[in-house]
Amino acid sequence: QVQLVESGGELVQAGDSLRLSCAASVSERPFRSYDMGWFRQAPGKEREFVATESGGRRRYADFVKGRFIISRDNTKNSMYLIMNSLKPEDTAVYYCAAKYGGSGWGAWGQGTQVTVSS
Repeated sequence: QVQLVESGGELVQAGDSLRLSCAASVSERPFRSYDMGWFRQAPGKEREFVATESGGRRRYADFVKGRFIISRDNTKNSMYLIMNSLKPEDTAVYYCAAKYGGSGWGAWGQGTQVTVSS
């Protein structure tokens, strides 16, 4: 079982940068064994994929390529999302998620609000 807590969201202006953090508490297996991801949900929209990190491989949604960077520190049981050149359309609640093996994204944090003003 893994529990996730996001932090770092705030109100910023367009063009600014932010770093989101996701702290994991694990009990059954080491943090490094989990695939980790960031997702977001804007008002009135469905939750969407942002980025994932699995065994050192990183994937990004097209709308964040070149602007966002996902990383993790297995020694700290933590994952990060560096967001550069933020746009108003990046405004959303950002969630971190974890999965193990071939299972689905079974663990979610409570989310952190990112608001980008124009």
